[in-house]
Amino acid sequence: MTNGRLYYVMGPSGAGKDSVLGWVREHGVPLGVVCAHRYITRPALAGGENHVALSEQEFAAREQRGLFVLTWMAHGLRYGIGREIEHWMNRGADVLVNGSRGAFADALKRFPNLQPVVITANVETLAARLGARGRESQAEIDARVARSAAYAVPPGALVIQNDGSLAHAGSLLLDTIRMRHAS
Repeated sequence: MTNGRLYYVMGPSGAGKDSVLGWVREHGVPLGVVCAHRYITRPALAGGENHVALSEQEFAAREQRGLFVLTWMAHGLRYGIGREIEHWMNRGADVLVNGSRGAFADALKRFPNLQPVVITANVETLAARLGARGRESQAEIDARVARSAAYAVPPGALVIQNDGSLAHAGSLLLDTIRMRHAS
């Protein structure tokens, strides 16, 4: 049995990563591909992605016991990817995770054969989506958009432009996974 591959999805805030991944889950992840949940120190009903909500204390306890393969902090929250993905990959499953650009180097060290996936959108779309959330000031939105524009896409990354319909972006990701998983 061959080991599975990690699809490490990342991109700027407002690009629609959670929406695209949700669309992929709803429209037929291929047999042999598993979508991993993130563990986040954010309440379960806070909106956004379907995640495993942990208190700061629960997160710290799991981290101390080595139950995460990756962790990072962003926007005042702790994020983790559970060690269970290693088991899944060792059993031949390809795994799709919602990662972070900031944790990409650590992910690449741990999983050198991972497939980077960058979901992005043009600056106007990013700014409009971030503004519609109503969670940040215009200065904070401008800083996020500028950070996105300065980001260098990793070599070999699959880039999905999510400016149009969610179905189009989701289909691109799903079709790529199906093609690579079948080979």
